[in-house]
Amino acid sequence: MIRKYDFLVIGSGIAGMSFALKVAHKGSVALICKAGLEEANTYYAQGGIASVTNLKVDNFEKHIHDTMVAGDWISDRAAVEKVVRNAPSQIEELIKWGVDFDKKENGEFDLHREGGHSEFRILHHKDNTGAEIQTSLIEEVKRHPNITVFTNFYAVEIITQHHLGIIVTRHTPGIKCYGAYVLNEATGEVDTFLSKVTVMATGGCEAVYRHTTNPLVATGDGIAMVYRAKGIVKDMEFIQFHPTALYHPGDRPSFLITEAMRGYGGVLRNLAGEEFMQKYDPRLSLAPRDIVARAIDNEMKQRGEDHVYLDVTHKDPEETKKHFPNIYKKCLSLGIDITKDYIPVAPAAHYLCGGIKVDLDGQSSIKRLYALGECSCTGLHGGNRLASNSLIEAIVYADSAAKHAISVLDRYDFNEDIPEWNAEGTMNNEERILITQSMKEVNQIMEAYVGIVRSNLRLVRAWNRLDILYEETERLFKRVKASREICELRNMINVGYLITRQAMERKESRGLHYTIDYPHPCNKESE
Repeated sequence: MIRKYDFLVIGSGIAGMSFALKVAHKGSVALICKAGLEEANTYYAQGGIASVTNLKVDNFEKHIHDTMVAGDWISDRAAVEKVVRNAPSQIEELIKWGVDFDKKENGEFDLHREGGHSEFRILHHKDNTGAEIQTSLIEEVKRHPNITVFTNFYAVEIITQHHLGIIVTRHTPGIKCYGAYVLNEATGEVDTFLSKVTVMATGGCEAVYRHTTNPLVATGDGIAMVYRAKGIVKDMEFIQFHPTALYHPGDRPSFLITEAMRGYGGVLRNLAGEEFMQKYDPRLSLAPRDIVARAIDNEMKQRGEDHVYLDVTHKDPEETKKHFPNIYKKCLSLGIDITKDYIPVAPAAHYLCGGIKVDLDGQSSIKRLYALGECSCTGLHGGNRLASNSLIEAIVYADSAAKHAISVLDRYDFNEDIPEWNAEGTMNNEERILITQSMKEVNQIMEAYVGIVRSNLRLVRAWNRLDILYEETERLFKRVKASREICELRNMINVGYLITRQAMERKESRGLHYTIDYPHPCNKESE
């Protein structure tokens, strides 16, 4: 089936939905959602959204400086300024869309402070800010007559000149995106979605790791699709591991214990009950995530233990329950009363700082294709994301991309020459078993060799293992009918390869990329 929409948005988190809402008055919008509308990283973002709002103590320069420090001074200054300075107006937009941020009795925002922030500037809704934003946007999207939501539709490939029989390489100038081939899981058929403008907002790729806080739909689909279409992908080595995922063997994804809990006064302890962050950083438990994650990783390895503890038992119990109701409830369901018991935690893959390279308008290197949110690389995060900067980045760039896309929409038309998808092939149960096993292998390879601490030897081993999986999977893909499972596996292997290759290419320890072969990162703060 051929479908035509002015705007094709692949992904339904804060980036995709806010873009859709901002352009829908100018044309028809197809919103592609591979699972339910709630199944996005946005929904699981507990901590909050960063913005300068209290001008009595805070200002843009402080937020810019904090972001540059966290990014190890390799963030793109223009991107940082763009996000920080445009944040307050986009917060106002979210409020207009119905997002209810917590306030004090005097009506001011109840701001939190998180690791790496010099001031209290995190707006939040209890400990489920992402869910509050996602739910509010879903209601707005459902109400808009120009937006059609396609749930359980899975984007397989973006359409370029390649599909017209033209040879496209990484050096081909003027690659254009004409839409995407999208699998309708209800029918098993791959539909052709033609568009004037396409937006990739597919979130991250942390499901390539065995331990992750992300929903398992985060298989790097958009990044892999754009890479296969010869688009530029950058900074994939910078994977942020959240230091404090709830340690409960067998859970996948891992339940997130928000950064805000350390901002609230949580203290990290080893299994003997001893504090240890003083050995690693003067900021103690409020050090940036990469430092805290490496510290926990080191403590676990030195002591031969599989987790550490986060302690908030010294805080007022009622205040703890009020600030963190979902964490309290989740832990209590496992027999842990966080007002009396230490919380077992361990690092887990959490956020990708790199992705599809975009300019200040969210445009990728492929014409007519934008990338927004976690799948994009704006340059904001540099070597490491500052806590709660991701949600605000998504909506600020969605705003810029929407304005740019609307300004050029009249120049574009649908490409009617695109052939329909070749639907030949079958899928049997044996092949499903092969796919499931290969996914587990990708998880094990990435966890063991491309994790928090890396080395040249480990990276080469990962590269070689992934290469074998790549060859096997491509042969399988060519002879079976397209399914979500085989496509996700392809994407996971592609993304694992990109993380590994770009980690091999960075001959230094910098930000989130830490290798024992280059253990002493230069101090770039003076630059």
